[in-house]
Amino acid sequence: MENVCCFDFDGTLTRRDSLLAFIRYAKGTGALFRGLLRYSSILVLMKIRLYPNWKAKQKFFAHFFKGMTESDFDALCHRFAATNRDLLCPTALKEYNEALSRGERVFVVSASIDNWVKPFVPEATVVGTKVETVDGRLTGRFLTHNCYGPEKVKRLCKVLPGDRNQYYIKAYGDSRGDRELLQYANESYLNFKRIK
Repeated sequence: MENVCCFDFDGTLTRRDSLLAFIRYAKGTGALFRGLLRYSSILVLMKIRLYPNWKAKQKFFAHFFKGMTESDFDALCHRFAATNRDLLCPTALKEYNEALSRGERVFVVSASIDNWVKPFVPEATVVGTKVETVDGRLTGRFLTHNCYGPEKVKRLCKVLPGDRNQYYIKAYGDSRGDRELLQYANESYLNFKRIK
């Protein structure tokens, strides 16, 4: 069996939500709070599960980044990762680096936008939410389903060829968005405490 190690990003590899940190970095604190205020009703409905998570996230993302060139967005994502290494959790980094040193295939399976996740974890395969571009510009829409909940398992299965029994999967998460991935894995850790 091949050993595979999967990490969630927000709240697992990082100390806090990367979307809000990224928006603050890109647009400033004032713009972030104005955006939160503008979309507060949708965000509340999302929290109480009356509005789809992906739809709220897409609207919020589009508000800040729709129309930006893909090259400018990617450059911004790389600068964000380079100047915000303190966003990473030391406990998580230790587990991540140990998995790499053991020669395991490492995946970061995250609802976060893969453009800013990848520069934080260049050695891993990132399975994240992809943004749509048309003529080199961000449309504000997502090209893939939001990589959250059951979607994490679906997307992981697409990048792991062959039979499930070929792999021994270890997974790390911190929230209900990781529940299905933690159940799917052979060995699971919630907030770095083994649950399976």
